[in-house]
Amino acid sequence: MSTYSQIYIQIVFAVKNRQALIANSWQEELYKYVTGIVQNKGQKMLAINGMPDHIHILIGMKPSCCLSDLVREIKKSSNSFVKEKEFSKYKFE
Repeated sequence: MSTYSQIYIQIVFAVKNRQALIANSWQEELYKYVTGIVQNKGQKMLAINGMPDHIHILIGMKPSCCLSDLVREIKKSSNSFVKEKEFSKYKFE
C-alpha cells in the first residue's frame, strides 16, 4: 500500500514596514515570477494575490519540501527580481 500526502500552506509576504510599494503596473509580472519559483521547486501554486503592501500565496507542498528553504528562496529571488527590473524607485525589501 502506498500513501499520499498533500500539505496546503498559505504564505504571506509583507513589504518592509508595510510600505505600499507593489504597483498595479507590475504586480502581475511579480506574481508570475513567484509562481515560477514555486513550480521550479517542484511545488504546486494554487493561488497568488495581494495588495500594494503584501502578497498571499497558497501552495500545495510535498512533504519532502522544506518550507523554510522555499520561503527563503521566494523572498531572496523575488526581491532581486524587483530590484533588477527597477520596478520601485524606493528601497524594496
